[in-house]
Amino acid sequence: MVRNLADIGAEGVLLAGAGRAILLQIANPAVGHGVAEHSDFIARPLDRFRATVTYVYAVVYGTEAQVAAVRRSVNRAHSAVRRKPDAGSRGYSAFDAQAQLWVVATLYDTAITIYEKIYGPLDDEAADLMYSDYARIGTVLQVPANLWPADRAAFRTYWETSLLTLELDAVTAGVGRDLLYPPAGPLWLRMSMPLIRFITAGQLPDHLRAGLGLPWSDRHRRLFDRATRWSALVYPRLPRPVRHFVKNYCLDRLRTS
Repeated sequence: MVRNLADIGAEGVLLAGAGRAILLQIANPAVGHGVAEHSDFIARPLDRFRATVTYVYAVVYGTEAQVAAVRRSVNRAHSAVRRKPDAGSRGYSAFDAQAQLWVVATLYDTAITIYEKIYGPLDDEAADLMYSDYARIGTVLQVPANLWPADRAAFRTYWETSLLTLELDAVTAGVGRDLLYPPAGPLWLRMSMPLIRFITAGQLPDHLRAGLGLPWSDRHRRLFDRATRWSALVYPRLPRPVRHFVKNYCLDRLRTS
């Protein structure tokens, strides 16, 4: 059966890659410095996370009114995130198409990576459909359609080249560590962070994992692989309402006016 993003994107297990996607985004200075200077992500991590996943769910599943609502919300949040380069800092803008392309790329690559670890590889037709569908997550905002790599092979080249350019500096590493070791937040979140750090560390490139000071060894790798295999056995057998709960919850709470 051919599956597209609407079949795949509701799977709650994809949220296991949220930490990976966010940290990869931050490692791009055009994104990370904007987050450091303008975002309240550290103070309100759950609110910002909910806003991001609600945007994705609205684009894929929502009505026209819901898509318009999340577009307005994101544009409002992005409007102040800009700075001209000067002698002491890099310039950035949340409306920069290349920066937005990178954000969408991290969402796509993370989603396909997690999905295939749990359900196995997609066939070419389904993978192509999912890839083309993900372009809309960017083009609903400011990413020009022709900026999205033409096919999965072009994306892989873009992705691997981009990974080589990522390098945490003092600012972006600080943001990453604050996210991984939150100074505030509900007790249940802080108690969950050791597990979240472990899951996230297992998905990151070696140089970013090291730059964030996340411990990793052969023992960690074996535990991570074992947990992944266990999840692949258990998660697909969960009832659909459980697997799609987060998507339904976010869309139910989305206000369109």
